[in-house]
Amino acid sequence: MKNKSSPLLILLIILLTCAILVTSGCSSTKESEAKEAISGLEVTSGSEAASQPEGGSEADSEASTLVLGEMWEIDSVDTINGGAGTLICEKAAVTETLVGANEDFSLKPGLATSWEQLDENTWEFRLRDNVVFHDGSRMTAEEVKFTLEKVIEANSKVASMLKVDTIEAVDNYTLKIKTTEINPILPGILHYPDTAIISPSSFDAAGEFVKPVGTGPYKFESFDERTRVLTVVKNENWWGGEVGLDRMVLRGIPDPNTRAMAIENGEVDFTVDVPYSETDRIDAIDGINVEKYRTPRVYKLDINLKHEPLEDVRVRQAMSYAIDRYGIVEHVLYNVGEAAAGPFLPTMVWANQSLSPYTRDLEKADELLTAAGWVDTDGDGIRDRDGKTLKLNLMTYSARPGLPPMAEAMAAQLKEAGIDVETEVMEMGSIDDRREKGNWDLYLAAYNIAMVPDPEYILTNWYITDGPDNGPGYSNPEVDALIKEARQITDLGERYKKFNDVEAIVYEEQPMIIVAYYGCAIVKKDYVKGYVFDPTAHDYRINAEMYLEK
Repeated sequence: MKNKSSPLLILLIILLTCAILVTSGCSSTKESEAKEAISGLEVTSGSEAASQPEGGSEADSEASTLVLGEMWEIDSVDTINGGAGTLICEKAAVTETLVGANEDFSLKPGLATSWEQLDENTWEFRLRDNVVFHDGSRMTAEEVKFTLEKVIEANSKVASMLKVDTIEAVDNYTLKIKTTEINPILPGILHYPDTAIISPSSFDAAGEFVKPVGTGPYKFESFDERTRVLTVVKNENWWGGEVGLDRMVLRGIPDPNTRAMAIENGEVDFTVDVPYSETDRIDAIDGINVEKYRTPRVYKLDINLKHEPLEDVRVRQAMSYAIDRYGIVEHVLYNVGEAAAGPFLPTMVWANQSLSPYTRDLEKADELLTAAGWVDTDGDGIRDRDGKTLKLNLMTYSARPGLPPMAEAMAAQLKEAGIDVETEVMEMGSIDDRREKGNWDLYLAAYNIAMVPDPEYILTNWYITDGPDNGPGYSNPEVDALIKEARQITDLGERYKKFNDVEAIVYEEQPMIIVAYYGCAIVKKDYVKGYVFDPTAHDYRINAEMYLEK
């Protein structure tokens, strides 16, 4: 009786034969067919991506696939609701905004080539006439109108910033936006990632978001909800020109130590923010390169002003004097960052240049705490008042490698001033839950300060009463009035002076303690070429010129 080979065995023999032919120089036709087969594969498992040496198999390298270790779990690709999906699609260069920003945070054309303020409440934007969505349809004013109206409907934060009354598609490439009140920073808000333009085909017939169909150099291919692996591929019709990579596979790796191991073991080609204490060691490894950049982000300690004794400005000032910012930058962040004064980088044209970082002064801290009635009555090293010890909790998270060691360092420094601080490194969901319930004292996090390149964005969100990011619950009528007045001023010099006054007040009152300006460590294999860091992006943004040279 004849042996019958299984179809699977036959397929394996064919594939092995083809592999041998490719290695020894098979015909261009068969090589092309092999590449097409590779490009059709879908990533379905994080472990599969991790098993590929040096960022991918030999076949994947032929297809120019970059494996990227993202610092957050990828739990969504929805770009409309203002969540993580918006930011991951920005990082992966799937989506683009109407307005871009230069290194000095001045505005530049994006999907819009120019804009003009026609009157106090009316703006006109001219759009590029050569932009094609990833579905092959042309981007016109109607699609831009569609996106902005969708975002305004779904995202109350963006709606409150834009203050849109009406949006009109004047012709195919002219958009007119009327606002409900004067809004001098409207173009800057259209740099905000949440306003990225997507095609109506991103939604199904019921109006539900399905996938991001953007305009960027890379287009969405798949998102595995089980493994949370996102795969994007080259947009052959990108309006900006040639695109270097054929494909990117993005894997969420929230733990900095795991990201370090992944780049060292060859599981990823590119990652960000490994433990800062490891950056020099990793940079010395043959085949790996570490680049350090300053980014528009700050390490900020939010303070729950509804909790005693934190409502007392003297206690907050004492805490700020007890923190050694310069020591933290040198010994905790390993100089990946710098000591901070106000919320803005000193290189930003609108920053209050008269402010300087609080320097550590334990005598001043003692004076302030004693004046507030907090003294050490029993000699245990911790201050007390009316039988209650000065004990606080401090929450943070681990995805950004500087945060946990900063929290520990600050707890030790505050203890020297007689303040007992218990640190907790928590998942973001638990932190959000605690903050929502008000069951917290201190929260250390890293915040972007230039998603909208203008001081109004941060000062309004953080410091105005009921601001969307005013977690501490700060309220000062003078600050509210100054911000509201400044928002009506179109002359930049006068506008910035008003905002400088706001910076001076909150610098004095310390409702949020600004500790350090953020530094970003980009870690990549030497064969990753053409990467250009964008200092205006959220952590990083993949650029179209990147390519692999193996």
